[in-house]
Amino acid sequence: MALSSAMKKRFDSKQYKEALNLFDQNFEISTDSTIDMAIKACTISKDYKRGIRIQQRLSSKSRNNSYIQAALLCFYLESKDIDNAMHLFSSITNKSNYMYTVMFKGLITNNVAEKVLDLFDEMKIDPDQFNLSILFNLSILFNACAVLNNNRAMKIGKKLLDEMPQNYRSNNITSTSAINMLMKFGDVESAERIFRSIKAKDIITYGAMVKGYVGNEMFEKALDLFEQIHLSLTNVIYTIVFNCCAKLCNDRAMKIGKKLLAEMPENYRHDNITSNSAIGMLMKFGDVERAERIFRSIKAKGADIYGALMNGYNLNGESWKCFKVFEEMNEKDIIPNEIVWNILIGACSKSGMLHHCQYIMNQIPLNIRNKIRTQNALIDMRGKCGSIEKAMNVFNLVVDRDTITYNAMINAFALNGMGTQAVELYRKMPNNLRDHISHICVLNACSHAGLLHEARTIFNEVSLKTESIITTMVDCLSRLFMFDEAQKLIEDYEKTNTPSIVMYMSLLSGARNSRNSNLSEKIYKRMKTLFPNAREGLVSGIVLLSNIYSSLGKYEEAKHFRSNQIEELGVKVKVGLSWTEIKGHIVQLKAHDHSHPQSTESYAKIDRLKSKAIENGFIFDSSWITRSLNENETIKSVLCGHSELLVIALNLIQEPAPKFIQVVKNLRVCGHCHEFTKVIAKIEQCDIVVRDANRIHHFYPNG
Repeated sequence: MALSSAMKKRFDSKQYKEALNLFDQNFEISTDSTIDMAIKACTISKDYKRGIRIQQRLSSKSRNNSYIQAALLCFYLESKDIDNAMHLFSSITNKSNYMYTVMFKGLITNNVAEKVLDLFDEMKIDPDQFNLSILFNLSILFNACAVLNNNRAMKIGKKLLDEMPQNYRSNNITSTSAINMLMKFGDVESAERIFRSIKAKDIITYGAMVKGYVGNEMFEKALDLFEQIHLSLTNVIYTIVFNCCAKLCNDRAMKIGKKLLAEMPENYRHDNITSNSAIGMLMKFGDVERAERIFRSIKAKGADIYGALMNGYNLNGESWKCFKVFEEMNEKDIIPNEIVWNILIGACSKSGMLHHCQYIMNQIPLNIRNKIRTQNALIDMRGKCGSIEKAMNVFNLVVDRDTITYNAMINAFALNGMGTQAVELYRKMPNNLRDHISHICVLNACSHAGLLHEARTIFNEVSLKTESIITTMVDCLSRLFMFDEAQKLIEDYEKTNTPSIVMYMSLLSGARNSRNSNLSEKIYKRMKTLFPNAREGLVSGIVLLSNIYSSLGKYEEAKHFRSNQIEELGVKVKVGLSWTEIKGHIVQLKAHDHSHPQSTESYAKIDRLKSKAIENGFIFDSSWITRSLNENETIKSVLCGHSELLVIALNLIQEPAPKFIQVVKNLRVCGHCHEFTKVIAKIEQCDIVVRDANRIHHFYPNG
């Protein structure tokens, strides 16, 4: 009686335990109906040991009771005991459709959808014998085929759909499952046909269709259909459309996404999944403040919500905020999941600060640290922080290396100027693991190390030369001032493809380094003609070309060209910033910055370094000055006011004899700062690592 009440009222775990204790005491006089309820109670209360004990005490009569058999199947599958579920199911001679339904649902939940198709093959359904139970199974089978999405699943799923009687196609649950399956197969047209055939479309059917478009990267179609919905929206629809707007991220998507968010009912704002997607969307839009407001409004925050916020900070160049969010999670005893740990590792990669990297790495649980996804992220992180030896240590620990493992290590070598090592690892990498990213990483390594012969050899070996691969080869040739060959590659590419602005930027960057103003002007004019709407790329081109004019002493020409062209585009030039870590805090400065409390001491330190450098024969190269001098300015004061030198000086006054200084800059390091940092490292007998927008520079005490 107590057990029956527990089942009807859905007692808490303590009350279930009391009821089951009473059942144990009266087991010998229990009926099959009571045993059935007891097994169901064990399933609900997740009491696996007791459920097994009940199963072991069953009489042969009870073992053959179909209700008890179905209850045991549910119990095993809920307990993730697939082997016992399969063994019991195979022993049942009279399998009902309900038992198949239980097995199908349980196997999908336990991520073994392949076994669903194995069982389906045993059913041998006659198409003339369709009934409501089989109809329900069809929905589950379509879901299983969608999850698997392989050749076998496609064959079975489409055959089932073809054989399904016409009168069952009006069932929304089955039709929606079929739409979801076809969309997963990439068969959008067939899904659209089924959708059009449904007379009474409900919100779930619309949701499956919109989600299918998003899954097939047909974002505009997804929004077109969404705008046709005149039904009450569910939290699922809000989530799907927010994700769609985040992926599309154009003016239309921003307008729809923000309007939808403003109109969303209050009760959906407490749904973590919907709020998660809203935060992700706003972060993609660059609306960090609004995303933060939504985050703060959520009362019961889980790890996923914190992850969405941190991922947004990474996207918007505010990775340092991730560490504050992580501290909040620790204070509130919220345990990061694998996704959150990988986002934090990504934040370390972007910040580039070794102290933060080690702090985060020390807290990652061993079971997550040993997963290949995390190990790959750690290799990338170590490489981007300039700690190449530790990146190699992680690489050597990976047992079953995949494509990403090799690519991360090759890229780490490339970023740190170790071209030869990158080529060696690329050659050791199994051919079946190489992909286009592998080719790009190794060619990039050759480009930065000036390994032309190796680059040409690898480039010629690549059968499918993508835009990115050709761009990397153009960059390699341009760095070595081999402009004719680089331009020939671009011309050949454009015979069969749309022009790429990145290729022209690589060419222009090389022309800037060679101070070839004629070639630079031709390249920029070509870019304006080919890419009139590519504002960000054109701004970078304007900066490079104006810098060439400045390097040749044409300051007025550079000034007018830069201001006129940028005004015409209506965009802002990215401000150069450098940051470093001092006493556990990130300090960020721009050129000629006086905002730091110790800026007076920093500039005094730079003056002393200038004097020592001059004593050692260092010459300050005015060609790296990009504007005319103001009153009271000198070549030395302008060049030594660059942000990377200011943060180096700040490190030196904080700790008079540091052994290691680390700097990250969001733009390229200029030639003067590169040479001057060599001298500083020698004067101060200190290792200095500077990561700029393209690579990592290591400066040693030997100069």
